Amino acid sequence: MKKTILSLALVMFLWNGAFAQKSKATKNEVAVTIDLINVVEDKVMVSLVAPAFTTETATFHIPKTVPGTYSEDDYGRYVENVKAYDAKGKALPIAKTDVNTYQISNAKKLAKVTYLVNDTYDTESGGGFGEGDDVFSPAGTNINAGVNFMLNTHGFIGYFKGKEEIPYKLTVLHPENLLGVSAMTDADSSATSDVFVMPKYANLVEMPIMYSKPDFTSFMVDGMEIIISVYSPTGKYTAQQITPHMENMMKAQKRFLGPINSTKKYAILLYLADMASKDAKGFGALEHPTSTTVVMPEMMGLEMLQEQLKDVVSHEFFHIVTPLTVHSNEIQYFDFNNPQMSEHLWMYEGVTEYFANLFQVNQGLIDEKAFFERMASKIAQSRQMNDTMSFTKMSKNVLNAPYKDQYVNVYQKGALIAMCIDILIRENSNGEKGILNLMQDLATEYGTKKAFKDEELFAKITQLTYPAVGAFLNTYVAGETAIPYEQFFAKMGVTEATTEVTGNPFLKDQSQPYITVDQTTKEIMILPEIELNVFFTTLGIKNNDKIIAINDKNYNLDNIYDMVMESMNWKEGDKITIKINREGKEQTVTGKIVMPKEKQEGYQATDNSKKTVRDAWLKG
Repeated sequence: MKKTILSLALVMFLWNGAFAQKSKATKNEVAVTIDLINVVEDKVMVSLVAPAFTTETATFHIPKTVPGTYSEDDYGRYVENVKAYDAKGKALPIAKTDVNTYQISNAKKLAKVTYLVNDTYDTESGGGFGEGDDVFSPAGTNINAGVNFMLNTHGFIGYFKGKEEIPYKLTVLHPENLLGVSAMTDADSSATSDVFVMPKYANLVEMPIMYSKPDFTSFMVDGMEIIISVYSPTGKYTAQQITPHMENMMKAQKRFLGPINSTKKYAILLYLADMASKDAKGFGALEHPTSTTVVMPEMMGLEMLQEQLKDVVSHEFFHIVTPLTVHSNEIQYFDFNNPQMSEHLWMYEGVTEYFANLFQVNQGLIDEKAFFERMASKIAQSRQMNDTMSFTKMSKNVLNAPYKDQYVNVYQKGALIAMCIDILIRENSNGEKGILNLMQDLATEYGTKKAFKDEELFAKITQLTYPAVGAFLNTYVAGETAIPYEQFFAKMGVTEATTEVTGNPFLKDQSQPYITVDQTTKEIMILPEIELNVFFTTLGIKNNDKIIAINDKNYNLDNIYDMVMESMNWKEGDKITIKINREGKEQTVTGKIVMPKEKQEGYQATDNSKKTVRDAWLKG
């Protein structure tokens, strides 16, 4: 009862303060308050001081979808108890018209809207990106009172229809021990209150904030301040550990990118999930104009975590080029509740993913062999999708079946489309120009404030490059013809070849397991009738042996994923100790790691007469 009385008193205090604030606030803005101090039942209170309305009704939306996700996530699912009030605190009639929309009557009297927000991380089933009903974790939200709040602001803040273009003032009340890290600038010196002002709703919801115990670093890259904030639930990792690797990578990105970007501040918010509890399960990243939200499992080894960050963060950072600088009207005037999708995912995601790989070979972070292996892998994966579906048609209809099931191909075939365009430009310019030059020209032509019309992009690209590029776009991107990649590789003196790659000790061909689990005892067992690889035979491990521990760490069904993931960090020749159970008797096996090798169809440079243009492609 005391808690109830205290809560009521607190609510009245906040009400009085909020309405006092309204009397001072301009009517031509939306003033939002998010209360991270008084979290009740894992829910956060959000209040919006409304702008003036001249109509009898007002429509209030929670986003259905947001830029960069290409899925309908219905953030209204996580909002409850939505109420509207006049200036005296009297409730106004409000009706829910769909999962994300509310209709408010007597809107001329509207002073305030309040509601509670649940987080998405607690509800994730592990479907991951593009599967099930989960919100992709980097686009989701976390509420862990007093510990961590992942504020992807689109999951907390709604908007009034017709008022999207007016300024938003966001106040976040937070515990003193938690620091909010964002690319925004806090206008409040208080230790428990942050204030951010943005020119319109679309700008605000592109600004994620992560609140956690202070653990961040910052460094400068060519006049750009990079901030890295890390939340690690057990304290396994710190920002200081991750920063050197990230700094080297981002300096390489800036060298590769050149002057195309003018962002002065960029925030990387890294959330490491606890796999043993109800937590985020969709791993990856989501780009914003000046930020990236990243979610990864905490149990990864440091080396693997750094490699994963190199790939996903570099991808998101390159989104600065497209769609954040070069984009269509559909993105410039994005409708959060009735989105119209652009035809050009091949550019927004494909060119970005291609750059995330090309810059690594360009800057010496990987060698040519590794680059060709990556492209070969993308070819193999893209051919498992609908390889003749028009990419522009898929992009335009990506929110609907059957096209949405092909979305993941933007990271495979989309990148390969970009590679082929790059090769064509290099071939026609004798190696002097590539796709980066094209994107720089498009950035000059358009830029962040000027959008292109979907149907005019191919003609503009052809004008800026060569007829061969336009013919490629119409045949292989808008058309329904599969791309003959070997013909494009041949232009650079690269041919098909069988290559040898390092495999995983527990997975044959990266997919077929050598191990299973006894569901009654949770023990991990070597499959009885499979031919074992060199990792097992070298150590003398046999079929039906049960793995109890590796290097003094116990494993079973509960952490088998950890075992497989950690094995990806093992090095050839390292010492290893494995405790096994063979026919009811425990024994310890010691030796050195011999990693299995697998044959893979790929590509390699063979024609030295094309070396100059090939070097311009990969190193220029």
